[in-house]
Amino acid sequence: MNMLSRVVRQILQATVYDVAIETPLEAAPRISQKINNNIRFKREDLQPVFSFKLRGAYNRISQLPKDQLDRGVICASAGNHAQGVALSGKKLGIPAIIVMPSTTPDIKVQAVKNLGGQVVLHGDSFDVANKYAKQRAEDEGLVFIPPYDDELVIAGQGTIANELLRQWRDVEYVFVAVGGGGLIAGVAAYLGEVAPHVKVIGVEYEESACLKAALESNERVILPHVGLFADGTAVAQIGELPFEMIRLSKSDNSGPIVDPTIVTVNTDEICAAIKDTYDENRSIVEPSGAMALAGIKKYVTEHQLIGKNMVSIVCGANMNFDRLRYIAERTELGERKEAIYAVTIPEQKGAFLNFCRALQGRNITEFNYRASDSNQAQVFVGISLKGGETERHEIHELLKQQYDVDDLSDDEVAKLHIRYLIGGHANLENERLFRVEFPERPGALLTFLERLGPTHNITLFHYRNHGAAEGRVLVGLQATDAKQNPDGLIETLEQITYPYAEISNNIGYQRFLK
Repeated sequence: MNMLSRVVRQILQATVYDVAIETPLEAAPRISQKINNNIRFKREDLQPVFSFKLRGAYNRISQLPKDQLDRGVICASAGNHAQGVALSGKKLGIPAIIVMPSTTPDIKVQAVKNLGGQVVLHGDSFDVANKYAKQRAEDEGLVFIPPYDDELVIAGQGTIANELLRQWRDVEYVFVAVGGGGLIAGVAAYLGEVAPHVKVIGVEYEESACLKAALESNERVILPHVGLFADGTAVAQIGELPFEMIRLSKSDNSGPIVDPTIVTVNTDEICAAIKDTYDENRSIVEPSGAMALAGIKKYVTEHQLIGKNMVSIVCGANMNFDRLRYIAERTELGERKEAIYAVTIPEQKGAFLNFCRALQGRNITEFNYRASDSNQAQVFVGISLKGGETERHEIHELLKQQYDVDDLSDDEVAKLHIRYLIGGHANLENERLFRVEFPERPGALLTFLERLGPTHNITLFHYRNHGAAEGRVLVGLQATDAKQNPDGLIETLEQITYPYAEISNNIGYQRFLK
């Protein structure tokens, strides 16, 4: 029996319905009309733990031999897998130890405890917690439950595809968010064997696209850096078994079970998809839960598809409430309903009025201005769009006729920091600008300052919490020893070990702050 047939048999024999529910496949008429295709949502966010992870965890744990069951299970997770293992342990009446990094938000810790999990806080990162969990499993004879790199876990997730085919015989495309690969491997295995005409499309966050990188290299690679906005899929390396399965051939030999073209989506596109989902069914899903829909919107545009039957697997809804502010701010840009520009206007009476006239009645959403000298002023302006990308470029061309203007709509630094800092130029010698990622934990700033030392003067600092696992910081540093030691600043930042990038040439910084 080949691997595909074996996994399909395991899917059909899975025990997930002891604890999981068969989730509805809901029509999405608003988004369907908007993008001219038939979209339905597979509502895995309605599971008892608000995520699909329960399926794989329970399927794996429930099939353990009794002597192993009695000893208990252990896993490492700060998210949905933790809740799946905790509830599975409670259902089966066995100890379930969940190792979580000590930096895990309290809301997640409490959620796991409420489901019956024994929480152990260890280390300040997932990797440290994971090593500890594996070591304890070995030392105490516990069974370690992996989040995705396991055949029975994958088979549990694959039960979603079995439901899909029964719920919608005419489905043509299934879009799946990818982290470690367990969900897409299970779904694609079943569809590749039973319904090979259905295309399975993987969707990844562009800052953690480990499957795309692996397919391009033809081997599993470890990403040097992983963006944590879509934390449910923030994985640096695709799972070994999922990667093997993803490349298997369909039963009709028409190609691999997962389409080799992976769709990558950015933060703004995910935020827009979260809003689309809310508008459709009044549910707030987590960033990873909206990735499949963001992928559909991008794929449909790129391939100019009309009238196709598509499923978005809404894989989870474990969202920290304090993240909603940030998501709401970014949604307008993601939907191309707002554009932002840097514009130089004359420092004289009536200049603002003339600028508004130049916009020909368009709605201004944001206007930040400070006189920079007696002749001219730099303006940071947001403008509401009705015609999306086309109108954005039209406005740019319109303004160029009268003003010196830069389009900042795709500039991450402008969107995250510059808009909150506009106050005038510093004109400091030897100032350099850096973007630094702080771990979102107490003492991270103090650690940064202590390691920075007294040699380099901080000239600018902007941080805003947006509910993620890392804090994005904009920091200006003045190298007081620039002449004697031109590389000293970079050497210091390297030693601090926080991810950073120099952005001294950023247009927004040059225009508004330098």
